Amino acid sequence: MRRTVYTEEHEAFREVIRDFIAKEVVPEYPRWMEAGHPPRDFYRKLGDLGVFGIEVPTEYGGAGVTGYKYSAVIAEETARAGVTLGSTGAHTGLTLPYLVTFGSEEQKGRWLPGFLSGDIMTAIAMTEPGTGSDLAGMTTRAELSDDGSHYVLNGAKTFISGGVQADLMLVVCRTSPATAENRRAGLSILCVDTRSEGYAVGRKLEKIGLRTSDTAELSFADVEVPVENLLGEEGKAFSYLTHNLVHERLVCAVGDQARAVAAIGFAGDYVRSRDVFGKPLASFQNTKFVLAECAAETEAGQTMVDRALDLHEAGELTEADAAKMKLFVSESAGRVIDKCLQLHGGYGYMLEYPIARLYTDIRVSRIYAGSSEVMKTIIARSLGL
Repeated sequence: MRRTVYTEEHEAFREVIRDFIAKEVVPEYPRWMEAGHPPRDFYRKLGDLGVFGIEVPTEYGGAGVTGYKYSAVIAEETARAGVTLGSTGAHTGLTLPYLVTFGSEEQKGRWLPGFLSGDIMTAIAMTEPGTGSDLAGMTTRAELSDDGSHYVLNGAKTFISGGVQADLMLVVCRTSPATAENRRAGLSILCVDTRSEGYAVGRKLEKIGLRTSDTAELSFADVEVPVENLLGEEGKAFSYLTHNLVHERLVCAVGDQARAVAAIGFAGDYVRSRDVFGKPLASFQNTKFVLAECAAETEAGQTMVDRALDLHEAGELTEADAAKMKLFVSESAGRVIDKCLQLHGGYGYMLEYPIARLYTDIRVSRIYAGSSEVMKTIIARSLGL
């Protein structure tokens, strides 16, 4: 079906991004895979290109674009090339909405210029070793000093995307105890300079997929955080997290959908070039039927994602809408990519083939930003169940 979600400006931007990826990413990607992340200077190249400033307000040097469509183009083009851009998604897709929506004018003036240039890379730390999806159960705590000038932060976080290379970490922590009536009360967000004494990056976690996006364990031992680095109001973090999860789930679904589309492209190229029993693999009925199934299922997901992009731009994408989309697209993309890998035979298991990377990358999409089970709970609640 013809897509109508993008304008001519989006498509012109697509050509710029496609050319950049071909020149700056694809030739270097094997080295990024070995290192577990791109070199730090790569993010400054993205800053020079304007990628980090798309959704940054104009008064801080950005383009001031509302909506996620330009970022969706980037997701589609990285999937098309079979690569990822390190912790770019955490920087722009996860952290930026918090800074723009809840940051004070002073905070935005302090951090956003460096954010858009790539001189300040950001990430957000929510998950803890013993909590997982139960954010209300976190135990990382911050106590206000006697003179009221700073918080003293203690605790640990895990599975933090972009945690190795981040310069500014948004840490969700408990600044007051939960109440009997509300376990979610008392959570706040502190913006922590990662050079602070007592702030430590532990293991760089070895994942089966998303190998160029660094993921880390963090620990905080009496880290002093100025009160000026409290994001928004004290005790309001859970409502902030809920507000931004709609955006975060859109980010995930856009990336998952792009990977499914890319997988069909990679599989199509492979089966046309591969001969089996003296004839092209593409000529077998099974090959045709499998790719036909994948195309139909992916088309349904694309319709959901494109509709969500429009609703998000209009400020009308609801929590239930986002949950339905993330559930369907993440599950569908997993099925499609698995089928496309199968068509590659043994070569599909080799990391030199993009389909293998897509296969390992897609698996986490049913876990992060709320697992499929959490999505089902949200959807059931919207049905009054």
